[in-house]
Amino acid sequence: MTFDTTTIIIIVAVLAVLILAFLALRPRTQRIEREPRPSAEPYAVAKERPYMRDKEGDGVADEVAAATTDVAGEVLSVDAHRELGGPAGPADDLQKLKGVGPKFAARLHELGVHRFDQISGLSETELAMLDERLGPFRGRLTRDRVAEQAHYLARGDVDGFEEKFGKLGG
Repeated sequence: MTFDTTTIIIIVAVLAVLILAFLALRPRTQRIEREPRPSAEPYAVAKERPYMRDKEGDGVADEVAAATTDVAGEVLSVDAHRELGGPAGPADDLQKLKGVGPKFAARLHELGVHRFDQISGLSETELAMLDERLGPFRGRLTRDRVAEQAHYLARGDVDGFEEKFGKLGG
């Protein structure tokens, strides 16, 4: 089998296109290092968007992200800027949740979480963001199934809670 010049050029061109496609389409990983945020900053206060880490409009990237969220919310007909209720109403005893002791409850209060309905209303992403800010209690929200427990207690289903998680503490 002999290759003429045209065949060799075609093979080289195909290989070049494959290499360029690989370089253009491969996943890129970026390392973004952020400065640690103050630990006493509230997580969920009235009119704060828990999925937005910085105040909206601090820079061009923030403005673009906010505009994209607004447009996506309108197109998908969802409330893209859902607000978590602040401490309106009496605070719940978060220590009733299994795995939540006085220090963990105090940390949740520092982050602006005071009631069961606040915890049970968080999406998976919001729970992950809250978990990142828990410091020494990181990972406990998922491991202790705190959101699931809070869901039972927020709707007043003590029997369902005790059936699934054991006798109610506190």
